[in-house]
Amino acid sequence: MNLMIATFVFPKRITLVIFLLFLFGSSSLSAQAIDDHSKPKIVNIINFIRLLEPRNQAITEDVLYQTVVKQVEIMKQYDLPGTFLLQYDALMDSRYQHLLKELPAQSFEIGGWWEIPQPLAEKAGLKWRGRYPWDWHADVGFSTGYTPAEREKLVDVYMADFKVIFGYYPKSIASWFIDAHTLNYMYEKYRIVASANCKDQVGTDGYTLWGGYWNQAYYPSKINSYMPAQTEVNQTPVPIFRMLGSDPVRQYDDRRGSKKQGVISLEPVYKFGGGDSAWVHWYFREFLEGASMEYNYVQAGQENSFTWNAMQKGFEIQMPLIAKLRNEGKLRVETLAASGEWFRNKYSLTPATALTVNKDISGSNKKTVWFNSRFYRFNLLWENHTLRFRDIHLFNENFPSYYTEHIATSNECSFFTLPFVDGYRWSSDEKTAGLWFKAMINGKESMLEGDDPIIRDVVPGKLSIEWPLKRSAAKLIMEVDERQIRMKLEGAENIQWFLALNVADSAKMPFSKVASGALYCEFDGMKYKVKAVEGVFSKSPKDEVISIKPGGKGIVLNFSEKDKHYKKKNPK
Repeated sequence: MNLMIATFVFPKRITLVIFLLFLFGSSSLSAQAIDDHSKPKIVNIINFIRLLEPRNQAITEDVLYQTVVKQVEIMKQYDLPGTFLLQYDALMDSRYQHLLKELPAQSFEIGGWWEIPQPLAEKAGLKWRGRYPWDWHADVGFSTGYTPAEREKLVDVYMADFKVIFGYYPKSIASWFIDAHTLNYMYEKYRIVASANCKDQVGTDGYTLWGGYWNQAYYPSKINSYMPAQTEVNQTPVPIFRMLGSDPVRQYDDRRGSKKQGVISLEPVYKFGGGDSAWVHWYFREFLEGASMEYNYVQAGQENSFTWNAMQKGFEIQMPLIAKLRNEGKLRVETLAASGEWFRNKYSLTPATALTVNKDISGSNKKTVWFNSRFYRFNLLWENHTLRFRDIHLFNENFPSYYTEHIATSNECSFFTLPFVDGYRWSSDEKTAGLWFKAMINGKESMLEGDDPIIRDVVPGKLSIEWPLKRSAAKLIMEVDERQIRMKLEGAENIQWFLALNVADSAKMPFSKVASGALYCEFDGMKYKVKAVEGVFSKSPKDEVISIKPGGKGIVLNFSEKDKHYKKKNPK
């Protein structure tokens, strides 16, 4: 972003400061200095490259190569910088070497895509166990399928060959998931500055990542690459950016309650999602306009395995739009490494961020906000004038991932955080799980009903939500920070409101003890609790599992008290 564009998108006081600095002969002001006073909207165009695709004989090596050629052409056409990440077999192919070496280094980044193909395993002295020269199963094609010592050998081979070819070590290495041991090793020995992993999903391709820092980026725990850390001493200082641009409204509920989600994302191959012009324009409108607190982030681009024929329409919708918004100063487009370095310079700990949808696509009245901090995440969904917490998960850096020290033994791999509300996994076809906002009206339990919410991020580190109720002068007020949520009802002292958790009959709950001031939980060997600073927990006599009634100052839930007690268990 150049200075001329930047001055049009910042508050008047910042524009005035810039003018005065120039007026009095100050040295030039960098774009970074401007961004420190803004809430930047960041786009990474990341295309990752595989040499071969064994799942479809029609997708030849040449088809995959020509896909990358087309991606390069259209990015150059619109003067868009980006990142190309090479799987090892593609790294060693002379065509990709020549193509990528010709790209201008000031605009394009070349990095690593961390899936393990046969040539890399064998050069590291390991026996190949795959069905094909590249096998996408978690126990073969990912670092989780190898011992920690073997993972280091794989990294060393990749890095050595990358440096021979390009003359330097890659700054960014990404994958659907990278275990914590490998990520730490890449940082400590080779000083990578950024990584990226898959969006939240259940069962897609056999991989489950569920309950994490939902969007933007986080510093991971040294013992769990999917878990945000709470302290500097226990974090790997490499920001992990969440990929693929999930639909903030629909992705979460897609095939709700099943063992395998569908995909609704910015990926250009999807007809409803990144390949649909109306959806793409809606997504970027909300991306730019919704409250995000610190910054907003999305990854555009596509793996070459989908081929150019499948992604062309979506790619040609997205790239000119991204360039137009960039030229208007509404977002910035940069490489993954640039985003990683910016994040490291700006944040010593994972910040609190949000992603907000104030107006859904045509035909829907849904609204939502995702909040993330180093301690927890939540999602609120407004639908047909009602409101519920669709999701709340807690983060604890002391909760290890099994794969940090052990190897995956099946074609599936799962990463979880600590659930308090899980509207996907605790739902069924008959019952929608969630923590609902309710009230006793004329002696009957009813849903609270309201109008459109107002979601603001004016105060640094805080998210403010105001929900005016229907048929009343009352409004629900929420004040959110990185540790807790404060909720109160203003203007209607006579309304007996409360929160009620509904789940499917088959849902397996983590709750071990319900006390008035805290809810005690245990998940996969980890004990944790949610504390009611204000308000009272109770077991519900009806369909609800848990109720939370307000105290004199409403309901205040604290999610930041950690427990170090962990009992090792094997993954399910």
